[in-house]
Amino acid sequence: MQSLSFTPGRAFLSSNSTAVPWTAVFEDEGVAGYFYACDRSQETQENSIMDAMLIYNVEALAKSDAELQRPEATRIASIEWSRDGQQAVLYLDGTAQALFDFQQRCGYCRMDFPNFMAENGDTWRKSSHAWNENALQRFESALYV
Repeated sequence: MQSLSFTPGRAFLSSNSTAVPWTAVFEDEGVAGYFYACDRSQETQENSIMDAMLIYNVEALAKSDAELQRPEATRIASIEWSRDGQQAVLYLDGTAQALFDFQQRCGYCRMDFPNFMAENGDTWRKSSHAWNENALQRFESALYV
C-alpha cells in the first residue's frame, strides 16, 4: 500500500499495479480531489486516463472539518492494489472512497460523479460510478486469503 500525508488543496499519489499497464492516481490540484484509472501503455498522458472519479471538493471538505471542529486538516491518502493487480482502492483517513476494477473496466465512488452517457465504442463504463459496498467487501476479503 502506498500512502501520502497531505493537506487538502495540493496532493499527488501515483501507484503502479503489478499487472502492467495499470496505474491508479490520486490528485488534488486545489479545487477538488480526483482518483484516476490510467493505462501506462498509452503514448500521451491525456490518452492514458481511462476514467476519473470525484473524491471531494476542497471547499466542502474544509467546511465539514470546521463544522466537526476537526483540529487537524492533514489527511492520509492510500492506494491499495488487489493481489492480482486488477483492482485499486483509494482510502482517505482509512475509509475507502473509491474502487477501480480494471478487469471489469468500471469504477465505484461514494460521490457517484461524474457520470456520462454511454457511447458506442466505450471500453470503460462511465455511465455510473455508484458506490458498491459488495465490491469493496470482495476486494478487502481477498487481501487476507
